[in-house]
Amino acid sequence: MGTDTSRPRVVVGVDGSPSSHAALRWAVRYAGLIGGTVDVVAAWDLPGAYGWAALAVDADFDEAVARQWLSQELSEVLGAEEAASVRALVVRGNTVEVLLTAAEGAEVLVVGSRGRGGFARALLGSVSRHVTAHARCPVVVVRPESRGGQSGGPV
Repeated sequence: MGTDTSRPRVVVGVDGSPSSHAALRWAVRYAGLIGGTVDVVAAWDLPGAYGWAALAVDADFDEAVARQWLSQELSEVLGAEEAASVRALVVRGNTVEVLLTAAEGAEVLVVGSRGRGGFARALLGSVSRHVTAHARCPVVVVRPESRGGQSGGPV
């Protein structure tokens, strides 16, 4: 997907968690309703670099691995055809800072209500709390979908 500035841009952060999967689906549905584009953003950094988790990575992790992970994640969550319609961005850095920068000029920033397990779960919703407090655009925080299936209600 290009960077057509005449269309509203929806930015969504993903980290592989169930709530980020729900956020991704929500963002794609919403963009379809408003005729917008979707930028899917995955932030990554080395462990211990920040107080909250981006993608948990090893020291030998590189951007090519992150791009491959994101491509696979998009195909699994959206399906190959819909995955091809979004713009995937992998950015090294603090998750909150990366998302806030990516969302500059966006119609909306969409994030999951909680991140990946382990330490991130102990900081329940820290990324969503920080971006809602500091983003210059509206922020939608999406809860994980119920085990009964995808939420199909209105956006």
